[in-house]
Parts: sequence; C-alpha cells; structure tokens
Amino acid sequence: MSASVEERAAVGRGERVLAPARPRSLGGWWRRNERRLAPYLFISPFFILFALFLAYPIAQAFWISLHEWPGIGEMEWVGWGNYGDVLRDEGFHNAAVNTAWYAAASLFLICPLALLLALALNSRRVRASDFLRTGYFIPVVLSPVVIALMFTLIFDTEFGLMNAGLRGLLGIRPINWLGTPEWAKVVIIVILVWRWTGYIMIYFLAGLQNIPRELYEAAQLDGAGPWRLFWNITLPLLRPVTAFVAVVVLIGASQVFEEPYILTNGGPGEATLSIANYVQREGFERLNFGFAATASFILFVFVFLVTQAQIRYFGIGREHE
Repeated sequence: MSASVEERAAVGRGERVLAPARPRSLGGWWRRNERRLAPYLFISPFFILFALFLAYPIAQAFWISLHEWPGIGEMEWVGWGNYGDVLRDEGFHNAAVNTAWYAAASLFLICPLALLLALALNSRRVRASDFLRTGYFIPVVLSPVVIALMFTLIFDTEFGLMNAGLRGLLGIRPINWLGTPEWAKVVIIVILVWRWTGYIMIYFLAGLQNIPRELYEAAQLDGAGPWRLFWNITLPLLRPVTAFVAVVVLIGASQVFEEPYILTNGGPGEATLSIANYVQREGFERLNFGFAATASFILFVFVFLVTQAQIRYFGIGREHE
C-alpha cells in the first residue's frame, strides 16, 4: 500500500515514522504464560467438580434453609426462623440422640473389633487369611436393602432365627426385637457393627502391614512381651490410621439411613430415627424442604466441627518430631 500524505510529509521533514502496532496473537500470549498457568489448568477439573458437587449444594442447602418451601413454587423468606424451630422440635432431638448412639457404637464397638480382626489376620499363625479377609469384607458390598431384609427375617418376633435360638437353647419367650424401642436400637447397632467392621478392618490391616517387623524383633530381643509390643509399637505407629478411621466412622455414622428406614422406618415411635431419616421425612414426606435443609445444614456444621476437633487431637497434617 502507498504511504499516506502525512507519512510522506514526515519523511520529507526527516522525522521518524513508526509502523502501526500489530495485534498480539493468542499463541504468543500462551507461550509467554504457559509455565505459570499450566499447573492451574491441570488442577482445574478438581475445583470445577468441587464447586459443582460440593460447594454449590452446600450453599444451596443453606439458602433453602432460610426459606419455607414445599419443593415447587416460590420460596417464602423466614430467615433464621427455621433454625429455631428445628432446634426446638422434639423429633429432631430424638433423631440427634439416636445418631449420637450410632456414632458412639461405631467408635467404641466397630473400631476395636476391626483392630482385633486386623491383628489376627496380620499374624503369621492364622491360615487362609485371604479367604477370611474376603469373608469379613462381603457385608460391605452387599446391598443395604438385602441386609435389612435379611436381618428382618432374623429378628422377626414369631418366625425369626434369633427368637427360635433363644427359645430352643434357653427357653426364653419371644422378644419383639423391632417393636420395642430399646431392642430396636440394639438391632440397628448390631447391623452397623456387622456391616462395617470388615470395612474398617481393611484400613487397620493396611496400617499394620506397613509397620516394619524389625521393630518387633528388636523389642522381643529386649524381652518385650505381646502386650508391650502392642502398646509401645503397634498403637503409636497406627496413630495416623486411627485418626483417619475415627473421622471416617464419625462421618459414616452421622449418615445412617438405610437400616432404620427399611427395618423400622424410624420406629417404633422415633426410637431409631436418625438425622438422615428426619431430613428425608421432613423433605419428601411432609414437603417441608426448608425444615429439611435446616436439619441437614445443622448436621453438616456439627460433623465439620467434631471432625476438626479430631484432626487437632490426633495431629493430622502436622509433623511430629
């Protein structure tokens, strides 16, 4: 193209004429910033999924908890009123107490039993350990519906296997296992122990297999017995696994739903109602989604705080000298 009149005049006066700036290409910009932006690009799928499936649902649940909403139509703003109503509701109190029972049973029954099984299977004296591991883990892969129906048959008042055994061996009259509040709660705890002990055992077994056997051999040369080996070597080196298991068990126990729902539907009365059952009842049976979201958000905050306390107590994420 020919130069403009102004450019020719400037050249005639001896002035320097600058060429027009060319637009920068996207490829050049990426080459200059590739090293700085590439790590964020690789980790972006995690943050996208985290935002879609965790952060957004939590924020949405909190927003719904501030409204009265039957599931369709417009929401009616009630502010913090739902929180006060839920905390004063007797049904929520019963569900919270029952969930606390399930959490306590998980921590003080499942964890010790799982540790004992892991110690037994980790011993060289036990034969067919692979077969036993598979057997203990089978309840985890079974459907919760199948498990609940199976235990319904076992604890049936008239034709159940448990009452038949007690009647034949001890002459005890049939017990209404699922119709008595105290016994119904015991049945739910028994199912939780049977179902999840093998799952927690796998974690302890993995931790035990990572402990060097040279430590046990050196301690035995110094005269340490089995009890001292357990307290001075096994338990301290299992501390990270124990911390992880405690957090997993607490979160799992706070979400108990299938067993009470199928066996007793939270009954008799509200004797086995968990907070998860309470949320389901308020949301999908009574169409009070604001109430249900409030209860679920209260549960989330409680589990989060207790989990943080456990992390601080066990020192997860801190290096110990």
